[in-house]
Amino acid sequence: MNRLLLSLVCLSVLCPIWAAEEDERAELAWQMAWSRFYCPSTCMFYDYLSSYEPGFELAHLPVPDEVHRQYPNPCGYGTGMEDCMILGGTMLETVVDRYRVTADTALHAQASAILQGITYASSIREAPGFVARGIVPSDGTSYYINSSRDQYTHVVYGLWKYLHSPLSNAAERETIRTLLAGMADRMLKNVTPENEYDFLRADGRRCPLGICRMWNVKPHEAARLPMIYAAAWDATGDSCYYRACHRYLSDAIQQSFAMSSDEPVYVLVQMVYSFDLLRSVVAEREMQLRLSELLDRVGEMGLACARRVMADLRSFTAAQLAMTGPDWRTVKVWDNQQGYLIPRWGFYRTVWDRVREMGEATLVVFMANRSEMAAEGRDLLHQTLSLMDYTRLSSCGIVYHLAAYWEEKVQNK
Repeated sequence: MNRLLLSLVCLSVLCPIWAAEEDERAELAWQMAWSRFYCPSTCMFYDYLSSYEPGFELAHLPVPDEVHRQYPNPCGYGTGMEDCMILGGTMLETVVDRYRVTADTALHAQASAILQGITYASSIREAPGFVARGIVPSDGTSYYINSSRDQYTHVVYGLWKYLHSPLSNAAERETIRTLLAGMADRMLKNVTPENEYDFLRADGRRCPLGICRMWNVKPHEAARLPMIYAAAWDATGDSCYYRACHRYLSDAIQQSFAMSSDEPVYVLVQMVYSFDLLRSVVAEREMQLRLSELLDRVGEMGLACARRVMADLRSFTAAQLAMTGPDWRTVKVWDNQQGYLIPRWGFYRTVWDRVREMGEATLVVFMANRSEMAAEGRDLLHQTLSLMDYTRLSSCGIVYHLAAYWEEKVQNK
């Protein structure tokens, strides 16, 4: 038997074994995400675990008094509840993808729970259309007043995907229409030259960090504002959102082409979310083609990032990969960013980042949906799933591993 034929035979035998192993690991990751990172009282996923002891995984989260004082900072940076809506939006679209592959109607309960969490964070009476980053589990109401365009990007994409999924019911689709319209209305009201295109914090003040600015931003952020208007228009049919979208869309696409070749990995996910939604909603063929070109470019960047991140992941020991996050209150070193005091996590932050970035980068590769990149993306995902012990993983990157896994399944269906 020649060497090529032997290799093909070996692959034909090993591929089913690898696939079965991946399925088992992905299912374990799914169970860990829901049992450890998800809080039933708020219906939200949180950023990291500070313990593997049952019942104490999220013991580090802020308490109401701290949040009422906006301590340690108005974004909740470093506390473990700064990205609940980012995670919720991604997990919601992941449930939709899993349903597309499996047709398992039992997934409705999980999708409905995530939608409830997004609704909690997006229905703050004193700040219509504001999307809080997360809610404190111990009282179910307290939140930090500074959101970001990133929170909106993930939430809007997740809601839009669920809106168009047969897994959602009529009442939920009406809830989504209301939420998307409320977010778009906040943009229409606040994103003006007078406010420097800032959608404002919950207290009505401009964000000093610039993360709530929706226009006159960097190229990788330019498509976010028309994306929000496009989602509201698609959901409601209201022409005011159509006009708002097209007021910015052409310029946003042009600006997006100036994206840097070394953008942070999390930025790539937000670009593919905004480009994918816009390409699906806008009718103009020329704009669809240009958005497809942008998706291709981001996919290539995601593959390059995945290669780099995998090298870092392989350099970590099992003990380092199993590290838990700190109680942020006891951290010794803090940064001061425009008056926002942010606790540093030390080396744990590097591990937390790389675990998350691996999922983000491979998700981007699969969403670009180009066959010439998919094979290497699948290999990198296989390596990731093989490398991780999901029973000893404290980074919310687990959500992105699941998102990449089910996105790949959708593309291969």
